[in-house]
Amino acid sequence: MPLNDAQKKVAALSFWRGPVMPEPLSGGITNENFTVVDGAGKFVVRVGGDIPRHQIMRFNERAASHAAHAAGLSPEVVHSEDGILVLRFIEGKTLSEADVREDAALEKILPLIQRCHAEIPKHLRGPVLMFWVFHVLRDYAHTLREGGSRHGPRLAGLMDTARELEAAVGPVEVVLGHNDLLAANFMDDGQRMWLIDWDYAGFNSPLFDLANLATNNELAPAQEEWLLATYFGRAPDAGLWRRYGAMKGASLLRETLWSMVSEIHSTLDFDYAGYTATNLERFERTLAAVRN
Repeated sequence: MPLNDAQKKVAALSFWRGPVMPEPLSGGITNENFTVVDGAGKFVVRVGGDIPRHQIMRFNERAASHAAHAAGLSPEVVHSEDGILVLRFIEGKTLSEADVREDAALEKILPLIQRCHAEIPKHLRGPVLMFWVFHVLRDYAHTLREGGSRHGPRLAGLMDTARELEAAVGPVEVVLGHNDLLAANFMDDGQRMWLIDWDYAGFNSPLFDLANLATNNELAPAQEEWLLATYFGRAPDAGLWRRYGAMKGASLLRETLWSMVSEIHSTLDFDYAGYTATNLERFERTLAAVRN
């Protein structure tokens, strides 16, 4: 079978010890990913350029990936060049949403998030982005209008809701967030849990990662209460619940608009329209609960 352009680019890297055959790795919805075996071992290769419309800049991903490895959260980056990131392969299970909802898994996941917030900044080098979800939402709305999205008639109402949610979040503490806590970004190797894929890493409120974990994986209310109480070391009061609920709405709205933008701009083979519909339904359901 002939190699596609990305595979050819990966195969041609001077990093390899001997000829290689990049094998496609399924699951990516932003990059093309491959596994490669050479004389030195097995590796994962992420291929993708900057995507400004999604706030993805590869210098930022690279810096966060190096720092995440130094903090003991993520596999080692062994090589990088323009649009390419090569990491050591980890033999493990990629989690599903159902896996994340297991209490035993959450008890391993939350410490990873806490270490991400507290430890990664100690290892960061060079410029790093901020990920403020409400800026992202406003920028997505501009992109959708400019691109003639089929969702255009919805945008005014969604941006009114975004302003409401931003006001409810209020002032925030700033940490280094992962900002994309999909189930597939956690791996369990049987001994420990790993947090991978730092495309959207950036300084943010800790509430975003907590809300993002909950909304992406549909955690139960009791699990959300445990999450907040354990992270903050105290039972959540009404004010914390209000700020967290607003960030849940923002997280789901961001995932929805991300998918709407991908519908008109992405060239990857993925059902973005279906993903939009799923996240829009989750957003509307969560927003109704937040407002009640």
